[in-house]
Amino acid sequence: MADNYLENKYENLIKNKTSMGTKKATAVSSLMLKNRSYRGYDQRCVVTLEHLKHIVSVNDKIPSARNQQVLRFKLIDSDNADKVLNLIKLGSALPDLHLPIKGTEPRAFIIICSIIDADKWTYTDLGISCQSMLLQAVEMGLNGICIGAFNKEKIKDEFNLEAEPLLILAIGKGAEKIRIKSIEADKDHKYYRENGEHIVPKVKINELIL
Repeated sequence: MADNYLENKYENLIKNKTSMGTKKATAVSSLMLKNRSYRGYDQRCVVTLEHLKHIVSVNDKIPSARNQQVLRFKLIDSDNADKVLNLIKLGSALPDLHLPIKGTEPRAFIIICSIIDADKWTYTDLGISCQSMLLQAVEMGLNGICIGAFNKEKIKDEFNLEAEPLLILAIGKGAEKIRIKSIEADKDHKYYRENGEHIVPKVKINELIL
């Protein structure tokens, strides 16, 4: 079931991008709303190396600070997913839930690395790259999450990386209900679970504008 779901989404996406069809491109605002941080995934949906490569393909089109283009990407499919899972932490703000719940672990990853000592420009590129790749994943019918809590040295050794690991993206078909809740700037920003939903507080736009 899930394999066909992803293959059909991927094939339709490629067809729409390579033809002059009348189907409108998915609005960026819609993609951003769907681009939530998932900590649980439907493991019936198999993400292949080809899918990951398509997600990473945004990186030869996006801006780069000073045009350095120093980011590199290691693609990890289900064959090596356990090697990553043993070295990351998810949902540290909800320790009682022991996320990810057994059977919903992500089974595909993109390890984002830098070929230079990371500076502020590298991290500028990192943010642009992560958001762009996650939006590409959403367009394909997938979801993901940025993972900063991982053992960098062991990841580097496990995959024989010469470049420095900065961040890991988990990729899959999200299996959680996630809802945004508008809040005042002085309210608690921590995400939480309520009635089976993952609630993500977001400060109202009027309070973000100076």
